[in-house]
Amino acid sequence: MKPRDIPNLITGLRILLVAPFLWLLLKEHYGAALVLFVVAGISDALDGFLAKYYGWTSELGGILDPIADKLLLLGAILALGWLHELPGWLVMLVLVRDALIVGGAIGYHFLIARFQAAPLMISKLNTLLQLTLVLVIVANHGIMPLPTWLLETLIGLTTLTTVWSGVAYVWRWGHDAWRQHHHPSDRPPPSS
Repeated sequence: MKPRDIPNLITGLRILLVAPFLWLLLKEHYGAALVLFVVAGISDALDGFLAKYYGWTSELGGILDPIADKLLLLGAILALGWLHELPGWLVMLVLVRDALIVGGAIGYHFLIARFQAAPLMISKLNTLLQLTLVLVIVANHGIMPLPTWLLETLIGLTTLTTVWSGVAYVWRWGHDAWRQHHHPSDRPPPSS
């Protein structure tokens, strides 16, 4: 193993944390689940720092890192929905948005042009709010009760940014597809 493989190793370990985290969450062991969630967050920051600071980036890391993040976050949202800690409609909204983005990315890649993953700022904000919402709900049960208004505000902001980011991706890819169709000279060369 080379030093440049360390970020991918950390990401792999984060993926392995998902199953025990979800198990603890579903068993309502919120304190232990919170510890694993924080460890996963620290590992995400650490592998990102190492990859950027030392230039230890790789194509594999570019694929594994968002998969690890999505497994943890989506798993947590599904588990909290199952436990009735999150409203079912919000869980469905998050699932529909993610399915729309994945389906749109695949469709764009195969029908329009090679897809380059470049998250929009609203999508980054949405991910941050989803993470914060999960953290607050788990902390609410695992450490100390938090004010109801905080949970309600986070649910509202998460809902808003989930819809906004979904619409923003549809708009962006739809606009790019329209431009590619009406101005084929703008089309990037096919990848070899």
